[in-house]
Amino acid sequence: MSVAAERRLIENLDQQFARLHESTCALTRLIPKEKLYWQPRAAQWFPVYSCGEHILRSAAAIEQTFGGITANLWDDPFEWTLPENLPTPESVIEYLVEVEETRRRGFASFRSDEDLFRQIAVPSGQLQPLLALLTETLMRAAHHQGRAFATFRLFSDERLPRI
Repeated sequence: MSVAAERRLIENLDQQFARLHESTCALTRLIPKEKLYWQPRAAQWFPVYSCGEHILRSAAAIEQTFGGITANLWDDPFEWTLPENLPTPESVIEYLVEVEETRRRGFASFRSDEDLFRQIAVPSGQLQPLLALLTETLMRAAHHQGRAFATFRLFSDERLPRI
C-alpha cells in the first residue's frame, strides 16, 4: 500500500477542516464590527446567537477536540472566546488562526489512516474511535458556521464567500 493511500482519510478530513477554516475567515472579514455580535430577534423556543457567537462556537469545537488530541486538554474554550475578549472581526480572525494552527498540529501527528481507528478517551470518559470524534467535530463546527452564514444573511445582501 502506498503512503498516499495510507493517508487518504487523513488528507480528506484535513482538507474539509481547512476549507471550513478558510470560509469562516472569509465570512468574518465581511462582517462589519457593529454587526459581529448583533442579535437577531429572540425566538421563543430556542436561543438565537449572533454571527460572531456562531463563529466562535464553531472554532471552539475544533479547539477543544484538537486540544484534547494533542495535549489531552479537553477544556471548553468558553472563557477566552467571550465576545468581550474578541470584540472585533480582526480579533476573531486571530483566534481562528490560532485554532487552525492547533488543528494542523493535530493532523501532523497522524501517521496513517489506521491512526483514525484508534480509540481515544473523550471528556465523558468513554472511548470513541478518533475518526468518529473528528467527524462529529467537523459536523458540529460546520453546523455553527452554517448558522453564522444564515445570521449574516439577516443583515447583509453581500455575496457569501465560496471556498
